[in-house]
Parts: sequence; structure tokens; C-alpha cells
Amino acid sequence: MKKYEAISMEIKKRIKENDYPVDQPIPDEISLSKEFGCSRMTMKRALDILVMEGLLYRKRGHGTFIVQSAIHTSRVNVLTNEVKGLSNLLKDKQVTSKVIQFNVEFPAEEVAAHLAIDQKTPVYHIIRLRLVDGEPYVIEKTYMPTPLIPGINDEVLHGSIYSYLIDKLGLTIAGSHRKIRACKAEALEIEHLHCEADDPILEVEHVGFLNNGVPFEYSFSRHRYDKFEVTTINMKRS
Repeated sequence: MKKYEAISMEIKKRIKENDYPVDQPIPDEISLSKEFGCSRMTMKRALDILVMEGLLYRKRGHGTFIVQSAIHTSRVNVLTNEVKGLSNLLKDKQVTSKVIQFNVEFPAEEVAAHLAIDQKTPVYHIIRLRLVDGEPYVIEKTYMPTPLIPGINDEVLHGSIYSYLIDKLGLTIAGSHRKIRACKAEALEIEHLHCEADDPILEVEHVGFLNNGVPFEYSFSRHRYDKFEVTTINMKRS
């Protein structure tokens, strides 16, 4: 095992064991290289591995932060270069929304854990049907903490929530953790996505986080099998 790989494993172990505060940057590359007795380039390569794995996020001018929602060891990550809402992914098409459910509630234990909040913190619970050029594509079930994202209303829900976060609230969306699985259509999909009872559904379980590592969204997107595909690019690390 190369030295930078061993260092990366040790720092990952520290992250999992909460040795570093999650609300502050980890020690800088110079401090860590002195601690581990290596060059700054070796330390950069070690941290690069953890950035690629979604455990760390670099914020220019502020340091390297732990992605809070990545501390769950059972989580499977699909890492992409960008995180975009459906409206931004399909800029050449007309994307519209039908609100099926919208209310504020206290979260269940699992929802609170994924959002790194307690169960006394209210969340939006949103269910939307997203249509592309008038055709149903996906049902989104979304939870967002109300203190972090104030002001969501009917107008926002019928547009792009991500645009509201970026343009109106000035938040910076950094990345996400996703689990992708195949499911069977349920009553909601049969009604709104025009599926048959035995049609497969592609479900994406998603935790989105901001540039300080704080989760802002926990959602389930249930896609028609004929309207969604996942493309991954694997790059060899030298």
C-alpha cells in the first residue's frame, strides 16, 4: 500500500470515529503533512481520495470540511461532477410541477438522521409530480428543514426549488449521496405516472448537502423506467 493510501485510510478512520468536529474544517494540509511525516503533495493525494469518495469537501479560502451526511457507514454513494435539479438538467424542455402534497411536520427518526437534525426541528414534506413537455416523468418525495430553507410556498413548488435555494436564498449546493434501486410501481405511480402494476420503477434515495457539509434535502425520486438512466464515469487513479 502506498503511503498516501495509508494516510487516507487513517483520516477516514478518524472521520468515522468523530475525531474531527463536523462543523469545522479539518486540519490543513501543512499541519497534517507534518503530523504524518510526509510531503504536502502526498497529503493532497490522500485527501483527494476522500474528496472523490464524498467524505470531504473543499471550500476555497475556508478549508476542507467533512460532509456530515457521509458519516453513515452503510451509505452507498453515486458521485457526480454536478448536482442539478430536473429543470436545469432539461433546459431545452418545459418542466412543470404538480403539487400532490405539501405540509410542515416533525420528522421521523430516519428523516432527522439523514438531515442531521433532531426530531423537534420541523421539516417540509413535499410530494410533487414532475412533467416534461406535459408528460409525467418522476414523482419526488422530499424533506427539507424549515429553519435552513425558509419561505417555500406554492409559487416555489410550481417552479424549481433548486433555483430558489441558489438565486433567492444564496445557498451553494455542493453535492449529494445517492442510493439507486429498482422497485415495483405503487399506487402513487400507477395514478400519476400512468404505470402498470407490474412496471418497474427506478428509485433514487438522495441526500443533498451544502458547501459547508450540512444536509439540506432528503428525498426519494421514483422514475418511470423508460424515462431515466444513470451514466457513470470511472477514472483510474494513478
